[in-house]
Amino acid sequence: MGSLRRGLILTLIPSAGSAGVCADVRPQWTPGTPATAWSEILALFGTAPSLVLLVATVAALRFRHQWGGLIVVVLWTVWVSIIAMLSPRDAVQQAAALEGCVATPVLFIAAVAAICIGTVLYTSPRNTRL
Repeated sequence: MGSLRRGLILTLIPSAGSAGVCADVRPQWTPGTPATAWSEILALFGTAPSLVLLVATVAALRFRHQWGGLIVVVLWTVWVSIIAMLSPRDAVQQAAALEGCVATPVLFIAAVAAICIGTVLYTSPRNTRL
């Protein structure tokens, strides 16, 4: 009876492919393959807010609009803050991380920081006086 109870308890613990949360969070994820930083950056850049912000960043850079660049940088900051601060507290995200289909967003945050730094430097006013 003890081994049966222990086996029952072990089946209740979420593991790779048993919790089923990844079917909702990442439908294309293959059970048993761990999520990497590269798969996470592709998943996060593929979301609707990231795609809209990428298009807005390209527009601000194309027209070299200083205020547009500032607005885009602030919006990127808000989006990264939502991902970094609210996602780990969500029960679904925690279960997905335990199951192995969600990795840390560190590479995404670093890429967004590079985008923001480049946007600020490119749209900053040029000093023509020497």
